Amino acid sequence: MDHSIAHLMEYSSNPFEIKTIESNFTHLEKVNSFLKGEIHMHNKEQQEQAKYYKKLIDVIKKYKEVILFGPTDAKEELYNVLNADNRFEDVHIEVKQTDKMTQKQQHAFVRDFFSNS
Repeated sequence: MDHSIAHLMEYSSNPFEIKTIESNFTHLEKVNSFLKGEIHMHNKEQQEQAKYYKKLIDVIKKYKEVILFGPTDAKEELYNVLNADNRFEDVHIEVKQTDKMTQKQQHAFVRDFFSNS
């Protein structure tokens, strides 16, 4: 995951099902917001990031074990949001720093993580 897109994969013996969630804060929206002022752009970015994390939270709350991984600090930010929410007290959440990966590498990473845990 990063600040703009997250690929959600459910570990199972069947082929991976992938759901993609994207942030609505596009480059064009960033430019348009910046034209209205830097404070406006920052506020808009924060609002869109909160909406993006909310979408992810709505999916994550269905699971008891979750791995957040990716090349940016978005995973730590989401982890902090989840950690502050008492609905996730019983959910085991791990965060791993990874480089950018292909879809096959992501599948292998998730498969290895959950088969070893």
